[in-house]
Amino acid sequence: MEKRNIGSLSVSPIGLGCMSMSHGYGPSDEKTSIQLLNEALDVGYDFLDTATMYGGGRNEELLAKALKTRRQEYVLASKCALFSQDGKPTIDGRAETIKAQCEASLQRLKTDVIDLYYLHRLDPKVPIEESVGALANLVREGKIREIGLSEVSADTLRRAHDIHPIAAVQSEYSLWTRLPEIKMLDVCESLGTTFVPFSPLGRQFLTGKAQEASCLTEGDIRTSNARPRFEADAFAQNSKLLEPLREVAQEFNCSLAQLALAWIIALPNRAGKQTLIPIPGTKHIAYMRDNIAAMNVNLPLDVAEYVSSLIDDDKVIGARYNDRQMKVMDSERDRN
Repeated sequence: MEKRNIGSLSVSPIGLGCMSMSHGYGPSDEKTSIQLLNEALDVGYDFLDTATMYGGGRNEELLAKALKTRRQEYVLASKCALFSQDGKPTIDGRAETIKAQCEASLQRLKTDVIDLYYLHRLDPKVPIEESVGALANLVREGKIREIGLSEVSADTLRRAHDIHPIAAVQSEYSLWTRLPEIKMLDVCESLGTTFVPFSPLGRQFLTGKAQEASCLTEGDIRTSNARPRFEADAFAQNSKLLEPLREVAQEFNCSLAQLALAWIIALPNRAGKQTLIPIPGTKHIAYMRDNIAAMNVNLPLDVAEYVSSLIDDDKVIGARYNDRQMKVMDSERDRN
């Protein structure tokens, strides 16, 4: 199987986002999640993504419980600085908080080292140099192997990289969310930083299986922070954009989800190399299997370019997050 690099790490071209098994998309079933995680390793996933924030640490505990005898079979990514306090998301990028959260994650994950550890969100009250300095200390202590950042701007990445090499940047990127194309993808390439797209399926929209917000369960991020594109009127208009994508998927004998993922993994950088590593998340075994099969879809560059022209931010109605979230997201500074 082809491998792609994240610093010193080597992983499959598609990873597994684990959040929805504990957080963000309504109720889940632990027994099914344990089965899903084991089957994911069996079918070829070797890059698993979790975080302190997901279920207040329960997602990390789930991975440890499900895969307690299989730790050497996958590259483990987790995140710090973003957590829930009194039911509200809180960002704390201070050195002491990062160190404490890493120690707690190591205990929950029942491991001696986290392969890739992200600053989940930039703390606007703490210089990025201080937060990355704390992460660099964890590397020196052998607690983490590589440092990552999530939802940061290109300027923040450059400043961070001056303190310690940044192996990965994880931000939202898909056919309908193209912000990283403005600056981040080029800066990642120039620094040797791997870009890891999260929500590469547009929070299920690009699979053709999504529903508008009023049909979703309480606790689903699409009814709150990510609601604008799932409001009834916006969703109805956005859904029309899927029709030409269905025609391409039919031509390549693949699902809409596989087409959206194949588009990402086929994209070359300026040097012509394919380096992106999307991490579609799911709590459904069938979707997990469908997603990794996208690696079997051979999407020529001209087709990928055609697919790119069918849907993008300018054609989509609604922002990717609500106004409050958009104002505090460091990555959104790249639009300026």
